[in-house]
Amino acid sequence: MGESLTIFEDLGKIDYKKAWDYQEEQFSRVVDSKLFNRENPESRKTIEHHLIFCEHPHVYTLGKSGQANNLLIQDDFLEKIDARFYKINRGGDITYHGPGQLVGYPIFDLEQMELGIKEYIHRLEEAIILTVAEYGIETARLDGATGVWLDVNTPGARKVCAIGVRASRYVSMHGFALNVNTNLEYFNHINPCGFVDKGVTSLQKELGREVDMAEVKTKLKGHLQEVFGLSFVAL
Repeated sequence: MGESLTIFEDLGKIDYKKAWDYQEEQFSRVVDSKLFNRENPESRKTIEHHLIFCEHPHVYTLGKSGQANNLLIQDDFLEKIDARFYKINRGGDITYHGPGQLVGYPIFDLEQMELGIKEYIHRLEEAIILTVAEYGIETARLDGATGVWLDVNTPGARKVCAIGVRASRYVSMHGFALNVNTNLEYFNHINPCGFVDKGVTSLQKELGREVDMAEVKTKLKGHLQEVFGLSFVAL
């Protein structure tokens, strides 16, 4: 697989577009390193993966294959609820990001990790499942849908973590959004991920108490390290 390391950054609360631009910068660096190594096999660079954690102000994002009518409100109401809207280049439909939600952007060279996109998503889901289990909450995958769910295959099925990724030149972008202390009312304004018959939830809602975000970050970082075999370094 070759030598690699993972640079971890917690950007805190950051504007969605600013974080997206930053992702694009890191993505380009990884791709440039891949191309350099391909053209210079005798002086290969160490592959640098990136794992970014952050929270966003209220924002709705629509994937490239999504349906715009899954956003159920108009521009004037977006302004009223202090939210923004972006069409972006990940897969999947519409989702919401906001305060109290842990968003993760892995920028991984999947070729170097010897992972296909399906296995990559499977491992992201696995890390979330392991993290949520530490709070006594049982979650699972739902056939035909990415993400992590509670009470799958029941009328009460609800998503606690959305996943939407993009991969180009076998390098990943975008990632996951885990509802920790999220204001779930903002999901009332969309058909989350295009579903009209399934709900959303958060750790706070399931546990009946506010959850320490720093603790969740530590647990999830550890499980991502475990399932992907990452070696972290500070930026």
